[in-house]
Amino acid sequence: MPATKERLEPALVRAAVVVVLGTIMAILDTTIVAVALHRLSIDFRSTVSTIQWVTTGYLLSLAIVIPLSGWAIHRLGAKRVYMISLAFFLLGSILCACAWSATSLIVFRVLQGFGGGMIMPVGQAIMARTAGPQRMGKVMGIVGVPQLLGPILGPVLGGLIVSNISWRWIFIVNVPIGLVALWLSRTYLVPTSGDRDHRFDLAGFALLAPGLALIVYGLSQVGVVGGFHGHSVWFSLVGGLVLSAGFIVRSTRALEPLIDLRLFKDRTFSFAAAGIFLTGVTLYGTMFLLPLYYQIDRGDAAWKAGLMMAPQGIGAAMFMRLAGSLADKHGPRYVATGGMAGLAFGTYFYTTVGAHSSYYFLGTALFIRGIGLGFGMMSVVAASYRNLTHAQVPKATSATNILRQIGGSLGVAVFAVVLDTQITQRIGARAGAAIQNGIAQASPTQLEQIARAFGHSFWWSCGSCALGIIPAFFLPRTPIAKSPVVASEPLAVE
Repeated sequence: MPATKERLEPALVRAAVVVVLGTIMAILDTTIVAVALHRLSIDFRSTVSTIQWVTTGYLLSLAIVIPLSGWAIHRLGAKRVYMISLAFFLLGSILCACAWSATSLIVFRVLQGFGGGMIMPVGQAIMARTAGPQRMGKVMGIVGVPQLLGPILGPVLGGLIVSNISWRWIFIVNVPIGLVALWLSRTYLVPTSGDRDHRFDLAGFALLAPGLALIVYGLSQVGVVGGFHGHSVWFSLVGGLVLSAGFIVRSTRALEPLIDLRLFKDRTFSFAAAGIFLTGVTLYGTMFLLPLYYQIDRGDAAWKAGLMMAPQGIGAAMFMRLAGSLADKHGPRYVATGGMAGLAFGTYFYTTVGAHSSYYFLGTALFIRGIGLGFGMMSVVAASYRNLTHAQVPKATSATNILRQIGGSLGVAVFAVVLDTQITQRIGARAGAAIQNGIAQASPTQLEQIARAFGHSFWWSCGSCALGIIPAFFLPRTPIAKSPVVASEPLAVE
């Protein structure tokens, strides 16, 4: 294994630029639409529950298509798959900008998600194979920036576009970025021939895809029906869990399963995967709560609410590369443990929010949370590749991205249910709905009660951060050069 260099060679930097462009485009689209939903419901004369599927459909298609990435990389090569994913995403973006109804927009968002879902895992596989396990911490510190900046920049950019131009430009802005990413991919990524030795697990996909979709749909329906008592909720959740259990059984018997459960026999990968899941819960779940707190309880505009989330991205960006280097040199255990603890500490301050909490106080707390994300998230992701061979990288990338997406979906769904329940209990369902929809003005007493509802909801995010400390503590405490198990094959660009 070649010695680790302090400076990354030009080929690796170029690959990182290509991957970052595609990743930030896909991640921005998971958040940029959120601030436009009200305008979309007005333009298409649709209810909020209907237009919400513009976001939900996109997230579902992301989760469903991720399992295809490992097989597709083997069959077609990472460069070809990455370019196909970018092309699908661009096509979906153009169609979304031309949508004429809520139904057409939802369908086009699903198509867009089919491309976006593969951009991130394939990009990570490209970087993992290019960098090698000894430099994964440093490389993930670069590539991981869009994963943290996207949820912060998305609401701000979306608010500015909707306020000053048209919601259609939310999708049009993807076109120039995507075209540049396509050209750079064609120019700088090294192609490799695919092979036909790998088979697609159609039976596993037939179980996993609807299983994930039903679970996410069931959780989203909890907020619609006001609890777990609805038939649609139980049918969806039970059906999703049964199909998911069938997928697990199928994966233990299939020659080439979509998710290689044998990866979890490796202790390091299992603990890293648990950390990635919990990071997804708190990252996406908290990004759901924060803008709502600023807009509903503080009365801030969408662009200002998005701007108030910037301290987290700044804190993460400032320390991510340092975290990656420390994980490479000293092992991921204490870096990840400290990061998760910092994440929980920063989130704790939001459990005490009031209707008049200082913006400086909230910004400082979010900056601390960002530092925790920078140290915790990247070191955990890098640790997941620690003991893998060249052939295992695509499957591991697919598995970890599915876990993060599922964690994020569960986090958003659970936190939404908790928040809705708390607001209903404190000020009543009718008053809560009227205030959230901007129909009624909240009294000072109601604003304080709503703030307490948000504070209670943030406890769930804080708890998921605290749980993340446990798997982080069981990660290796030695650098990979001293680890008894290393990848058995050299990694190369796909």
